[in-house]
Amino acid sequence: MNVAELATERMFVTAPAERCFAVSSDIDAYPQWAADIKEVTVHDRDDQGRPQLVTFRAAAFGRSTSYTLSYDYSAAPNVLSWVQTRGDITSKLDGRYVFEPTADGGTEVTYHLEVEMKVPLPGFIKMRAQSRIMSIALRDLKVRVESLA
Repeated sequence: MNVAELATERMFVTAPAERCFAVSSDIDAYPQWAADIKEVTVHDRDDQGRPQLVTFRAAAFGRSTSYTLSYDYSAAPNVLSWVQTRGDITSKLDGRYVFEPTADGGTEVTYHLEVEMKVPLPGFIKMRAQSRIMSIALRDLKVRVESLA
């Protein structure tokens, strides 16, 4: 049985939490700044026009992968969460960003990600891939948010 593992990473961003949420929830713009995201297709939007059901084409494991995520804005603007509804190499790619304002006007961004592959992979390969996804996502988010200052 292939078990999903939850990983967590944190990063400090020198921008307000509202801007972090705004950038992370502007999913249509991901291909402009998120290194591994090649294409985004929004299938459905919520009543505020935010992407709700989105298919991504991304670079992973040296190939192209496709997955569809369903976004939940119920805890906005403190949390942006999602669950995978379809994927070609992943059976689970569920996660959330948590934005916590800091005393100096910045934000601590915590990224939780739970990944389960459709094919069994050695634990160290899976952990390395999960860590790479999270590190790149946080780095790219930080660069994008801070560049909008």
